[in-house]
Amino acid sequence: MLDKQSTGLLAFWREYDRKTYVKAAVLADRLGYDSFWLPEVWGYEVFSLLTEIALKTKRIKIATGIINVFSRSPALIAMQAATLDEISGGRFILGIGTSAKNVVEGLHGRDFEKPLTQTRDVIRVVRTLLDGRPLSEADTKLRRYRPFTLDFKPTRRHIPIYVAALKQKSITSIGEMADGWMPIFWPYNRLSDGRAWIAEGAAKAGRNPNEIATAPFTTVIPIPGKGASKKARELISFYIGGMGDYYKQLLSGFGYADECNEIARLYTDKATRKMAPDAVTDDMIEALTISGDPIHCRREIARRRELGMEQPIINLPPGMAWPGMAAFITALARA
Repeated sequence: MLDKQSTGLLAFWREYDRKTYVKAAVLADRLGYDSFWLPEVWGYEVFSLLTEIALKTKRIKIATGIINVFSRSPALIAMQAATLDEISGGRFILGIGTSAKNVVEGLHGRDFEKPLTQTRDVIRVVRTLLDGRPLSEADTKLRRYRPFTLDFKPTRRHIPIYVAALKQKSITSIGEMADGWMPIFWPYNRLSDGRAWIAEGAAKAGRNPNEIATAPFTTVIPIPGKGASKKARELISFYIGGMGDYYKQLLSGFGYADECNEIARLYTDKATRKMAPDAVTDDMIEALTISGDPIHCRREIARRRELGMEQPIINLPPGMAWPGMAAFITALARA
């Protein structure tokens, strides 16, 4: 499991450049970052990418950030996790999530049904196979399995499983079954809401909620002056206006309904899309990003750890050339 004072890095899923991110992982390994996370959307296949990184690094943990629970069978996810954990010498973290209906059905051709139950079944199957028990003992709800076992001994019987979740039932389920919660675009000053739901789930399963980590995907913009707020406004407006209703609903529930409605209205119309960032308020920037010069960003990360941001996973800036990327990673290494 990740140390609760650790810091990870996450490659952004847009404008992904494989060679740049391999160099980023090698540098992060040398500078002492705890983990390096790779997304999977509709470009590169992530386990191959992580294998390449595993072979070129020595200490840093490598993680899926995230894979969806529909496009691979639960057993294949377990097999891939166990294989990569062996290749990396026990450094793998399995980050999972449901993705969205348009991606699961429109890209992968799989039915997007009962996403929470599917997530729980994936965890059950992974746990059962890594533990060396017959798959028929997994207590799954959507499928019944025959008594298969893995035909090799996994490096570890327990690979950490982190789940990206935004809704109460899913977060409560993390408390019951998983090792970590990965909130995305969740206001840092409301992380205690999610932790309360995790505690509810942990109580059901007789677990200690303090053993379940909070590892939010964290947007850090270490640019002095107005440049940081400009970048923050662009990113927030994109997530609210261009990423379906997930983040709009989430942030509306935290008191930003009027702002989200205005941002979405402007973003949806191509004629006014460029105006959408102007509707992002300073309060939203403060709640959802860490922006300012590098020293301020490092101090702010430390401050927010005390408010529940235990293991920040910092988003690397998309589309940045290697010199800028290396400077970014180096500047935040002490965070």
